[in-house]
Amino acid sequence: MPPPDSRVSTGKLGEELACAELTRRGYAILARRYRSRFGEIDIVSQDGPVIVFVEVRSRRTRERGEAAETLTARKRRRIGAMALDYLAYTGRLNEPCRFDVVAIDGIGTPGMELRVIPDAFVFDGTQR
Repeated sequence: MPPPDSRVSTGKLGEELACAELTRRGYAILARRYRSRFGEIDIVSQDGPVIVFVEVRSRRTRERGEAAETLTARKRRRIGAMALDYLAYTGRLNEPCRFDVVAIDGIGTPGMELRVIPDAFVFDGTQR
């Protein structure tokens, strides 16, 4: 198991890479590491008229599965609760939103693969 600080640095690198890719695709980054009583949303962005809540998942290797597979139902429910908190706090409850995932496999290696998965799940915690 890697040292705890390497896990944090992997997460920060993943968020940097995700923001760069989302910006390249035309998303506007509204917030990073938005904290609420339910936890933290990695990235809040806007894609046209839609508010997009982005969860970044990164793995160094695929030994224990792919990055996208690590998003549990419990985490999806928490992201939904955090999204509601953000929308209420910013007065945007009536605006459309969706939940995207940026999955990065092999982060920090020459074989790194970054995928943006738009509309990856719905608020009730189910996966599409």
